Amino acid sequence: MSAATVAVLGIFAADLTFRARRLPQLGETLLAEGFVLGAGGKGSNQAIAAAKAGAGAALITRIGADPFAAVARAEWAATGVDAGFVVTDRARPTGAAFIFVQSDGGENAIIVEPGAGGALSAEDVDAARGVIAGARVFLTQLEQPIEAARAGLRIARRAGVATLLNPAPAAPLDDDLLALCDYLTPNESEARALTGVAVVTLDDARRAGDALIARGVGCAVVTLGARGALVHGPGVSEIAPALDAGPVVETTGAGDCFAGAFAAALAEGRPPLDAARFGCAAAGLSVTRPGAGRSMPTRAEIDALLDRKPRLAPKPGLAPCD
Repeated sequence: MSAATVAVLGIFAADLTFRARRLPQLGETLLAEGFVLGAGGKGSNQAIAAAKAGAGAALITRIGADPFAAVARAEWAATGVDAGFVVTDRARPTGAAFIFVQSDGGENAIIVEPGAGGALSAEDVDAARGVIAGARVFLTQLEQPIEAARAGLRIARRAGVATLLNPAPAAPLDDDLLALCDYLTPNESEARALTGVAVVTLDDARRAGDALIARGVGCAVVTLGARGALVHGPGVSEIAPALDAGPVVETTGAGDCFAGAFAAALAEGRPPLDAARFGCAAAGLSVTRPGAGRSMPTRAEIDALLDRKPRLAPKPGLAPCD
């Protein structure tokens, strides 16, 4: 096991991705234009993104003892994710996700079954206390039970580790949990769910950021699709623009890519705005290729895109960051 600078708590899900012109209606059967089995789940995606962006990344999760678990372990081995804190659950299957990708434009719709990852507990997190406390950044989301996320955030906070919550899928969160978050990375819909602010303009995003800070968040990083990401916290309220890395192929995993790369940059000691620029570059690259885990770019690719200083958002079809 390698020394982790980013510890990630979350689920793995085998992504069963179908590409078609549209979703079928109830009772209707459509022929797909393509199918791929890949690695997904927010926790796994974010750990892969962080590892490929240059961090020593460790993943804390549960998987089953089935063929999808083999897919997970092969992906982690190939991308350098430390899987020494992954529990094999012989009573539950590995998580899985149905992903519909629109053949024209790459937009997606997803249904996730967390499987064994849905049984992650505070006890599992406590068993990984050492890797969390030894990291520089702890990152989690909401596909596993909230109490497991709370336990991880508490361990990290007590150890002086920077805490990062990606509040997806959107769920009600209490102020005590939000107060454990040094950084929160909601997209527009998640920001609205947490604050009641409909995020349409940049001023709306700032109002949502103010509301999140009033609830205890240290710094709100609101991802705004093709506009980039607003970093809103003490002493900063500035947009990190989306970067044009090429035509959008598929948006699945873009938000996870941003979160993982943002965490990797924070772990290097970069200030939040610089880390958000790095995350936007990574996310911009991820949407130019299909898949979730497999779409995460390498550090060399991210650095090369930042060095090119490409055209900035907004622009129709520009790579999103959410």
